[in-house]
Amino acid sequence: MLKKVMIISGESSGELYGAFLAKALIAENPGINIVGVGGERMRSAGVRLVAGISSSFGITEAVKTYIELRETFKKVISTLKSFKPEVLVLIDYPDFNIKVAKKAKEFGIKILYYVSPQVWAWRMGRIKVIGRFVDRMALILPFEEEIYKRAGIPCEFVGHPIMDEIREVMNELGVRSWEFGADLQNNEIKSKVKEELGLIPDKPVMALMPGSRFHEIEKLLPVMSEVIDAVKERYPDYQFVIPIAPNLGDTVLSTINKVAPRSSFITRNSIKALLASDIAVIASGTSALQAALLCVPIVVVYKLSPLTYFIGKLIVKVKHISLVNILLDYLEGQGSVVKGRGKFFHSLRIKELLQKEAHKENIIMELNKIMDDVDYRNEMVSQMKRVRALFLEKEASLRLAEMAEGLGVQAGV
Repeated sequence: MLKKVMIISGESSGELYGAFLAKALIAENPGINIVGVGGERMRSAGVRLVAGISSSFGITEAVKTYIELRETFKKVISTLKSFKPEVLVLIDYPDFNIKVAKKAKEFGIKILYYVSPQVWAWRMGRIKVIGRFVDRMALILPFEEEIYKRAGIPCEFVGHPIMDEIREVMNELGVRSWEFGADLQNNEIKSKVKEELGLIPDKPVMALMPGSRFHEIEKLLPVMSEVIDAVKERYPDYQFVIPIAPNLGDTVLSTINKVAPRSSFITRNSIKALLASDIAVIASGTSALQAALLCVPIVVVYKLSPLTYFIGKLIVKVKHISLVNILLDYLEGQGSVVKGRGKFFHSLRIKELLQKEAHKENIIMELNKIMDDVDYRNEMVSQMKRVRALFLEKEASLRLAEMAEGLGVQAGV
């Protein structure tokens, strides 16, 4: 039985995954002591926090938080020395967490890495570093398993923690897992969630998800506000919901309230926002996969600083920015998610609008296509169901807790 574990997450989605893991560990190991780096959700799950999470992203944006990250690193290393966990669980956030792994290895601590760095997209050389310092990888994407096994690194595809998040909401709504797999657009479920969010049950809903980082919201919320105005002109019955990440504070919420039209509703729960929605405009990232697993048709948009985007174009190897499209490529047996390799795909892909292409006219054009062309919409939902099937039967957090317990046994030998 595990007695001491440390969990380190670096941003909003990882912090949620850390909270799910903490709950699973506590359920199976009464009296366990868990410390970590995270946010309020991890604290509520029973983790004693030694530092909070960062919301930076990209090259120019990350410079602003260098001092904060340096101080957090010092606190983490000090805690590793004094707390001496049996197992250290690192969640995503590779540049920071790999440095932590190097130190933890020196202290003889077992290391479980959850949510792999996207070595299949860029900087494949990191996999060698991971192999030197990490005892086991818990992977959330099915195609990652072959990559790590080929490198000789112990690993397992455990499923995606988004499914744990969805199951939690579904349990709250009284929906059993088999019903969830069969039908996510159940009118009774949608009406119940709409009422909870303050929406009119018999009117359609569009979700607008500008991201979980402040710079994403700064760049994407203004154009999303323009989209709301344009949609209201043609589809006056539409309602709008804007979910924002729990790690974003009152300053960001105030900014959203100023920019977003009064007709929009703001919530902290992205799963419920998507369950209530008929369509969504989403910043590329975790939210796009959430929508796919809930079978909500989407348009993906994204904007970075020009410097970050320019460098990214040079070094990133994937064909798509959206994980939904990357997974569809994998399902079609292309053998590679890397651009320039594999067979040409024939089925529908989610529309991705990046940088200058992410403007109101382009977004509205795709939204109109989804709303007006029933065959196009149905085909998109059909492709999303294929993606959902990859994850439906797996429970990532429970399996991760079992892996941590296994490493704990090794640590005690």
